Amino acid sequence: MRYSDWGARSARWSGIRSETVDVCGTGVHYLRADAGSRVRPGAPPQLLIHPLAAGGTFLLDLIRPLTAYGDVIAPDLPGSIFGHTGTPRVNAPRVEPNARFLRAFTDTLGLDRVILHGWSLGGAVALRFAAATDRVERLVLANPPLPARLTAAQWVGWQTLGRLAIAVGPAAARGLLRFWGRRAIDQKLRILERFDPSELDTMGGDPSRIAPENIELWTDQLAELRSDPSKMAYAATAFGSVVSGIFVNRRPVFDAIDRITAPVLLLWGAEDPLVERQAVDQVLARRPDWHLHVFASAGHAAPLEVPEEYVDVVGRWLGHGVDLSR
Repeated sequence: MRYSDWGARSARWSGIRSETVDVCGTGVHYLRADAGSRVRPGAPPQLLIHPLAAGGTFLLDLIRPLTAYGDVIAPDLPGSIFGHTGTPRVNAPRVEPNARFLRAFTDTLGLDRVILHGWSLGGAVALRFAAATDRVERLVLANPPLPARLTAAQWVGWQTLGRLAIAVGPAAARGLLRFWGRRAIDQKLRILERFDPSELDTMGGDPSRIAPENIELWTDQLAELRSDPSKMAYAATAFGSVVSGIFVNRRPVFDAIDRITAPVLLLWGAEDPLVERQAVDQVLARRPDWHLHVFASAGHAAPLEVPEEYVDVVGRWLGHGVDLSR
């Protein structure tokens, strides 16, 4: 779904436009909004990375407010279910290929400095990209997947059955979707059409705070996806890649955490059932120079539940170097 001005879809998104650029022979769709009139010349753009397999439209509520601090760019990563970027390789939805994609994307747009935001599984991509480049001036990680402590039994389980599940999961998902894909989409459509927030309680927080314009957009995007439900398999590939990094092959993730030199703001919803506080604390013990802000009443979808608070916290951190309380 593309608009020359997303204000045609909702006034809350006015000034946001869809653009396309060729990156290494692949057409890449991204959302863009220009910096506000009070932004100092030369301010680095805000580069927003959506949850893997979702799409840049999941970040629409953040784009316009963040123009107070610079241009805002939100690409559809390869393997995004609701996006319009080509997926040239079967492994494209994984973390490391997407981190390499961001290098090529920023090369193409001539972005030599960015404020990088990564939400949810997109935080895993942002983390790896920030560790591999000097282009990231500051890094914001919102509810990112983080490696937690494992008991000996858990470690053995992930190294055996966990590895097997990750290896066969994407292929099994592709097989199941041939028969079950449209039914799964129809079920999700019924949930969105009646929008009972309790149906989204797996994300924690209060989903009723998500703007109805987002629910309507997701409904339309799911209806479009119904013509090609095989794209849903991208989610299994992306999820398997992230799970491997936090439970199985953990060393590259810890190495990335250790290598990052840019200031980091870690945002976490206190009611997030998917990212445990002990994982957050473990990373902060490893990197005590990172800042943490806790959204007291939000869950995993904090950028959608409390976008105003998200932008306010980021703005104070960028503009005044506020040492946010843990």
